[in-house]
Amino acid sequence: MKRLPQLVVQLIAIFLGFTFWGAGMAKLFHNHQFFGWIGPVWLIEELEPYGLGLYGRFIAFSQIIIGYMLVTTRYKLLGSIMMIPMIGNILMVTISLDWRGTPYVLAFLLLLDLILLWNYRDFFRPLIDEGKSRYDIKTRKIRNLNGHLVWLAGLALQLFAIQVSYWNWIAACMIVLVGLILSVLSFRVDTLSKKVELKIP
Repeated sequence: MKRLPQLVVQLIAIFLGFTFWGAGMAKLFHNHQFFGWIGPVWLIEELEPYGLGLYGRFIAFSQIIIGYMLVTTRYKLLGSIMMIPMIGNILMVTISLDWRGTPYVLAFLLLLDLILLWNYRDFFRPLIDEGKSRYDIKTRKIRNLNGHLVWLAGLALQLFAIQVSYWNWIAACMIVLVGLILSVLSFRVDTLSKKVELKIP
């Protein structure tokens, strides 16, 4: 099976990222007022009678961070690797609580994630060989510390927006949007930083 076109890879990453990032944000936003298409947004409340409210929050934060890696497309590979145990955890919760239909949705999302991982399969051979591999790793665009820090600032704004949502929903949504734009612009920061480095004698 050949690698997918980069546009298809990006679209899969954005879809998966929006799905889980939105699901996590909806669980933690005030009154669950956030955009997303999968639930349940009341997972934390559902688990609290079993003494698992903290575990529900852990899942929500995991969804936000991992989903954000994918929706901003900067860390597609790392996010798609981390998504496998996350989906596994969610799957066990849904099966334990006997939720109908949800396991099938998760199976579809897991399939999309595996497609992403297949597209980056050249990275896994050195891990399997536990060292340098005779198989070539396809080159990707170089990223730098400045770009990483800008992306991280965007993620921090997402978490800050959750607290703001308890005060003002519109302000919280604006912070979310600014954070997203900032993280997407991290690619531009990589390019600008590289140009500056080349100009320095």
